[in-house]
Amino acid sequence: MELILKQDVQNLGFKDDVVTVKNGYGRNYLIPQGFAQLATSSAKKVLAENLKQRAHKEAKIVADAKALAEALKALEIKISAKAGGEKLFGSITNIDIVAALEKAGQTIDRKFVTSGIVKRTGKYSATVRLHRDVIVDLPYEIVAEKA
Repeated sequence: MELILKQDVQNLGFKDDVVTVKNGYGRNYLIPQGFAQLATSSAKKVLAENLKQRAHKEAKIVADAKALAEALKALEIKISAKAGGEKLFGSITNIDIVAALEKAGQTIDRKFVTSGIVKRTGKYSATVRLHRDVIVDLPYEIVAEKA
């Protein structure tokens, strides 16, 4: 079954992608939730026209995302957390990384940051998706909080 995605669907595709999925997944989940529509020939023509009109706007968005990516690469992020030796009391998640970025002056939505859960001090890397074409590896360090 061919569908046109109306919004980003994790592990499937981005908005306005034409994807092929199994009939049950499309009919029972994607279409009723409003995530996709059937990819009929007329819908594909409308999509092609919309993409053509949006192309020059998209170039500016990608340029802004690349500029932000360069700014993020220049940052050195240190997150302090309570720890006993190397092991943290608690964990560091995407929310903590986004909060550290906001302290550094960069505002990024937490759903675009992928890092996993970290429970030890040390150097780690998070992935930040600024645009479908612009993905940045963001290094950060977790240090023990000094009492």
